[in-house]
Amino acid sequence: MSPNIDNNTLRERLNLSISLLKERVSALLLLYDQPDLHKGIIRTLDSVVFRERNMKWCHLFLTGLWLATANSSYNYYRLPSALRPLKYDLRILTQLENPEDFRFGGTAKILIKALENTNNITLHSKDLTIDESHITLRQIGGEEKKDNCVISTVVNPTHDFYILNTCQELLAGHVYELNLPFSAKLNDQLEGYYRSSYFDSAANETRWISITHFEPASARLAFPCFDEPGYKAPFVITLGYHKKFTGLSNMPVKETKPHESIPDYLWTEFQESLPISTYLVAYSVNDFSHKPSTLPNGALFRTWARPNAIDQCDYASEFGPKVLKYYEELFGIKFPLPKVDQFAVPDFNIGAMENWGLVTYRETALLYSNEFSSLKDKQELSNTVAHELAHQWFGNLVTMKWWTDLWLKEGVATYVATLCVEYIHPEWRSMELESLSNLLAIFRKDSLESSHPISRPIEMVSQISESFDEISYEKGSSVLRMMHLFLGEESFRTGLKSYLERYAYKNAEQDNLWESLTQAAHKTGSLPKDYDIKTIMDSWTLQTGYPLVNVTRDYTTKTAKLSQDRYLLNTDKSRAGNGCWWVPLSYTTQEKKDFNNTAPKAWMECSKTGESQTKTIHDLPGPDQWVIFNNLLSSPYKVNYDAQNWKLLIETLNSEQFQSIPVINRAQLIDDVLYFGWTGEQDYEIALRLINYLHRERELLPWKSAFENLKLLNRIVRQTPNFQFFRSYVKQLITPIYEHVKGINDTFSSIQQQDQILLKSMVVDWACQYQVADCVPQALAYYHNWRSEANPDGKNPVPINVRNTVYCTLIRLGSDEEWEFLWTRYKNSNVAAEKRTILTALGCSREVWLLQRYLELIFDPKEEIRKQDSKWAFQAVAKTEIGFLLAKKYFMDNVEFINNFYHQLTRSLTRLLEPLEKQVFNRKDYNEFKEFVINSKRSFKGSEEAIQRTLEVMLTNVQWKERNYDQFTRAIKPLL
Repeated sequence: MSPNIDNNTLRERLNLSISLLKERVSALLLLYDQPDLHKGIIRTLDSVVFRERNMKWCHLFLTGLWLATANSSYNYYRLPSALRPLKYDLRILTQLENPEDFRFGGTAKILIKALENTNNITLHSKDLTIDESHITLRQIGGEEKKDNCVISTVVNPTHDFYILNTCQELLAGHVYELNLPFSAKLNDQLEGYYRSSYFDSAANETRWISITHFEPASARLAFPCFDEPGYKAPFVITLGYHKKFTGLSNMPVKETKPHESIPDYLWTEFQESLPISTYLVAYSVNDFSHKPSTLPNGALFRTWARPNAIDQCDYASEFGPKVLKYYEELFGIKFPLPKVDQFAVPDFNIGAMENWGLVTYRETALLYSNEFSSLKDKQELSNTVAHELAHQWFGNLVTMKWWTDLWLKEGVATYVATLCVEYIHPEWRSMELESLSNLLAIFRKDSLESSHPISRPIEMVSQISESFDEISYEKGSSVLRMMHLFLGEESFRTGLKSYLERYAYKNAEQDNLWESLTQAAHKTGSLPKDYDIKTIMDSWTLQTGYPLVNVTRDYTTKTAKLSQDRYLLNTDKSRAGNGCWWVPLSYTTQEKKDFNNTAPKAWMECSKTGESQTKTIHDLPGPDQWVIFNNLLSSPYKVNYDAQNWKLLIETLNSEQFQSIPVINRAQLIDDVLYFGWTGEQDYEIALRLINYLHRERELLPWKSAFENLKLLNRIVRQTPNFQFFRSYVKQLITPIYEHVKGINDTFSSIQQQDQILLKSMVVDWACQYQVADCVPQALAYYHNWRSEANPDGKNPVPINVRNTVYCTLIRLGSDEEWEFLWTRYKNSNVAAEKRTILTALGCSREVWLLQRYLELIFDPKEEIRKQDSKWAFQAVAKTEIGFLLAKKYFMDNVEFINNFYHQLTRSLTRLLEPLEKQVFNRKDYNEFKEFVINSKRSFKGSEEAIQRTLEVMLTNVQWKERNYDQFTRAIKPLL
């Protein structure tokens, strides 16, 4: 700086420089289509105040702004790789006393190592106010420690980047300490760091708590951070709050001391965590109670809930430690943390979240009441707890490198949870049920072109959220089950253990799992040396869909020719050459019936260029014996046979020998033949002849398979003139099983096999819908007994396992008085599972004005329905024949309002589409909805995949109606 220039001259020159800089910034940022960034920088330039004593800083500022414009063009969706966090020190003060102003604020001190030379620090921040005047940056490691500082900041709202341009270049190999003061509103949007509440009836007041939910990318809403799963680092968390509350986080408390300046406030510091991804960080300020569990020689285990629900924690607190012990033995690795807290959150947008050491749950997923929760509720709770605790190894100990491999934690946790629940509760016989349920879910979703691979490219945050679906969870689980069954126990367990040990506290991708499993399989000899898991499993995880295996037998040569194509519901699309899978072929014959042997007798292979190849199977029986492929439905594919083989299968099923085919394979045949009827591979005459055997069936799985398929037909046919035939057919089909389970009568305590309770509940639900025998009168009798109780909230004579059916029947046939009675029970209930049952039943009404009123209640934040539960209520209305039309219109008229209600939580909005898509079946309505979607693009931002799916499902319904409706009716009439 020249000493001969006076301050006025320098000020003029600096102002001129800023004007020129503004012009260049505008041109550059508008070129890169960054209008929001453009506004922010221009605002910063306009706010600069120059003072004579700070001219040196002005030069630095201008230099920094030039750097900012150079870096503002960075628009890649991933963080730059120049820096890596080594440790976070979070200090957060939460204020819950004033309902008019819920806030939090604090500092994030991040130790950062430079891996490359760089002039800026790029991390994530969203909706946070960062006090830029107090940001500090200093070098603390490496030679020649130098002062450093942040000269300017830039925001990239597209990717939530907060870019800090530094005074000095950060040098590779050196360590820096970045201190960022921040504050924000404690929101009510169920993501980030947010508030939840419950009503304390004893004190007659609402009580507030705070809780986090960061998966997949919402840690950035709570503190500035490197918010990607690959950036693991230890965390030291310190929470400040009023002394009447408790503080919880991932780790145990290290120290609590009084706040230095705020009366009655405390600081609680927690022990330093193990290396952890930001999405697994968790903390809460609350006044909850807890129930401790005994876990000999293990971690401290506690289950937390609001004080007026702590008595509903007994089952989870007893079950959880058993789960942890099972996984320690299964994986051969001890749980690495000193404690586990299970925490029931009154407001929670998903089922549960596996935060390391502080696992959070929706109340329905953790709390269980003997008086109000059904067996189904208990099993769902068990599956959820087992799933979340499996994540403590798969997800937390070993974390996927990027969300592409989300399934590496979700698919594995879904599968091993089924093994765990089966081990702890063998009397439930739940493993086959869960396996079938998973397959039924993916057969539907993955037969759509709009589906996606298990391992899929992720290029924006909305795509991460859309990946939390049946493909990552259920299909991921199903392909692991397939691999477990073709590898055998020893190879599978050894491979998993090796993978966990090799990548503990690190990040991994699916190839790392394949490598560990291949080594184990070759060592034990369960896989030929010239086969490797990667080649086989990539065909299942890297491409969309699943195969239809066509089996054409030559009864003279006793051979069968097998070919494969991708199975698609959209019959306008050609299947030929559409993908190839390595299919493990297990099969058995009518004579051998060795269904339990799931090791492949042969493989359908793909060529090196990925084309499918036909396979010939030899030594099959003659024309008097059937063959069944896919023993125990061990792999996710469908099988279509030639006419003679179907004929033989139908004969066996419709005879006294039907039980010679295992339960899960009977369910497989039902599902396959009804799908083939839908898409035209088989006539409905054949499909209905096969399922006609259900008159004899007394097991859960075949009925579940049949009901899932009949439900889809019901939702279309009930809107047509020929519904009377379908109704008579269903009524005739289920009458024998209804009589077998002794109707709706309360016989549950005498049922020995637990899955028969689920069967009875399912059959009763269909029987009351179709007015079979005494179902409706008995349901109404249960209701009248309940209505006559002096204290209906305290005493409910309706059997727990059929309450959903009784309540729905009551509301469907009753008046507004019955509706109000049940609505009052909802408001008074203290049990989340019971509240969910009532919410669903309230949508069963046939009164248009009541349904319209209910739709308004659902999305009214001042009403009693929590945001997390609104989708259940909407779905309940939309599933009924009258409610569907009202719900569809309401959704289309109010989509922008609903989107704002969910604060653009895309997974919540898209859940509302599911019942709508299943009931549109004519071209006019399909085209109308298509036009609506085009006109509402802004509301569906981030939900593009779900919208594609919805339109595709509607199109397949239209195709079915145009192609199959008449034939389906003709096939049913002779059976009546």
